[in-house]
Amino acid sequence: MIVGIDVGSTTCKYVLVDDNGKILDKAYERHNTKTAEKVLEFLQRLEKHYGLTAGRDRVYFTGSGATLLAPLVGGKFVQEVVAVSTAVEKLHPDVRFVSEIGGEDMKAIFFKEVEGKRVKQVFMQNACAGGTGTFIEKTARKLGIPQEKLSSMGYIGYSLHKVSAKCGIFAEADVNTLQKAGVPAEEIMASLFEAVVYQNLTQLTKGNTPMYKVLLLGGPNLFFKGLQEAWKVHLRRIWKERNIIDCSEEEMDQLVVVPENSLYYASLGCVFYAMEEEGGYYQGLEKLKWWIEEGQYEEKLREGRKGLVSSKEELEEFLKEYEGQYKVITPKKVKRIAIGCDFGSTTAKAVCVSEDGEPVFSCYQLSKGNPIEDAKGIFRQIKDFFGEDVEVIGLGLTGYGKDLLKDVLGADYAVVETVAHATGALKFFPDADCICDVGGVDVKILILRNGSVVDFRLNSQCSSGNGAFLQGVAERFGIPLQEIASLAFTAKAIPSFTMGCGVFLQSDIVNQQRKGWKAEEILAGLCYILPMNVWIYAGNINNLAQIGRKFVLQGGTHKNLAVVKAQRDFIRSKVPGAEVVVHPYPGEAGALGVALLALEAKGRTRFRGFEVIENLTYKTTTSADTVCRWCPMNCQRTFIDVYVGEGEGRSWSKVPLEKGWLRLIVGNACPKGLVEDEQELKVLQQELRRVQNEFPNLSQIAKKEAFKPRRKQKIH
Repeated sequence: MIVGIDVGSTTCKYVLVDDNGKILDKAYERHNTKTAEKVLEFLQRLEKHYGLTAGRDRVYFTGSGATLLAPLVGGKFVQEVVAVSTAVEKLHPDVRFVSEIGGEDMKAIFFKEVEGKRVKQVFMQNACAGGTGTFIEKTARKLGIPQEKLSSMGYIGYSLHKVSAKCGIFAEADVNTLQKAGVPAEEIMASLFEAVVYQNLTQLTKGNTPMYKVLLLGGPNLFFKGLQEAWKVHLRRIWKERNIIDCSEEEMDQLVVVPENSLYYASLGCVFYAMEEEGGYYQGLEKLKWWIEEGQYEEKLREGRKGLVSSKEELEEFLKEYEGQYKVITPKKVKRIAIGCDFGSTTAKAVCVSEDGEPVFSCYQLSKGNPIEDAKGIFRQIKDFFGEDVEVIGLGLTGYGKDLLKDVLGADYAVVETVAHATGALKFFPDADCICDVGGVDVKILILRNGSVVDFRLNSQCSSGNGAFLQGVAERFGIPLQEIASLAFTAKAIPSFTMGCGVFLQSDIVNQQRKGWKAEEILAGLCYILPMNVWIYAGNINNLAQIGRKFVLQGGTHKNLAVVKAQRDFIRSKVPGAEVVVHPYPGEAGALGVALLALEAKGRTRFRGFEVIENLTYKTTTSADTVCRWCPMNCQRTFIDVYVGEGEGRSWSKVPLEKGWLRLIVGNACPKGLVEDEQELKVLQQELRRVQNEFPNLSQIAKKEAFKPRRKQKIH
């Protein structure tokens, strides 16, 4: 018998055939980064049920994680492009283009006739997870789409929006924007299928035209109906535009094929390759077992570094110091409250404080993608706890949704996050020198002197160092968020990751998986590198000693004690003896800060009331009439129109608005996108000029003066 084993980035596959080439067994399973253990499980299964025998039967390997494992069992390694090509040539001699999309890589293979010979040209992308199966599944989880529904979601007939598939991080930002704009999940997924196919046809093919017949391989191409539809639509259009062929939809089903065994073509290629040569005789499991139990840890310690904790005693000492710093806001009913809301990109949070500033209630919910629905959900929870008779003496907002919701909710304060987070931290640590807030999609570093912010650093353009990146990796491994720390502390060795860009870090993760690093070790390595990404890469701060000696850690990411351990060790390595504390309510610090500011309304609040918010009527519009035309970007905006009983309306708009309604505009890339006509634009530009005059940019003035042409003076 011959076994072909494909050790991929997220799954392992095998095909077992007899000496006549008949398939006896096959399997496709996720390995959850435990590639060696999964291969051991496969081979034990084949020994038990099919009598796989050392010295008689043969084993051939392929895939990103196979190079280390093949020699341990006597197997022979076949490069995966060679394996896939061999299977295609054997089973489909008429195919001229192959697209294989895997968990974390993509391949495009062209077959051409050159001087009577069939030659192939291969292009691969494995440096970024953007456009791969992992990213599609991650986006579906973010949108709350179950796996079975994702498989049946379509592409044809849906409105499409701009989503980048060239970079996974940019694509994630695009999805966040669409979600916040209230775009339906079906349209977002259809747009993602569009982006994946577009990425393949414009970038991966390097200008070559895919010719029919086309073969679609890999899990995403097999499982996602919408991806298959997008391929057929785009290929049909390309062939017609380039005068290759003009065919019907029915004919496309014959020209673009997803074979039944598309998951197993790399494994089948190994088998066909083995049939043409000798070698690869199975040698049993002893060396593989040794590698799993001992060998890989010795190798990992040589390649990487020791874990986050070196002993059980060190871990216990750390937990004793930091576990007690966290507090829970105990719900307590009072008659008068001030409310602070933090409408972030992924969650909406609220904290209620009593008249003396004591936190008495908190609630949160995952963003539903529509700021009005998020607000309704938050205020419904507050009303359900305190009852109808509670008096709201102030309302403050912060976060990405503050400007959109200020007038709709009747907020007294809408402040930037830096102010909210500083206020929330200084209540508990008035002598803080630095506040480090690591949220879901951004990083904020606030430097203070005598209780005032004198400098700050903000990074919201790269996912490196933020909580969403760490959470996304954990989700890929099937690890719940609350278990990251406990698992990370079990790692005896951790891989070395490169500080910096999230795309490169993603590539690093894939490479470390190929070397056999497990999920808990990778997560511990990401926790270890996070402080460097926060302080050096995102914050551009190389000398922490200049900042001060007392550092406050807050933001939801610092609920993870493994991150706190890495942060504390890093800070103390730069500032010996530094005092590193965790905010008692790290995830709610921003909402708490703006609630404390709302107390200053002193009862003279603009808050519209729970009943008004609950009964808010709104409608959303995303169409050609909402596209912003002020610059070539042509942002696909969404208008969210809310009835509040006041407002002049917009009878002149392309999307008319009656009196009594307010318009919220989302999906814009710059302030110009918030206006619809030239008169509004003039008002906006006047306001921007006023702000620039009131707060001049000194660096621009200095640059202008330094490089201003000057007359040459005559020398007498």
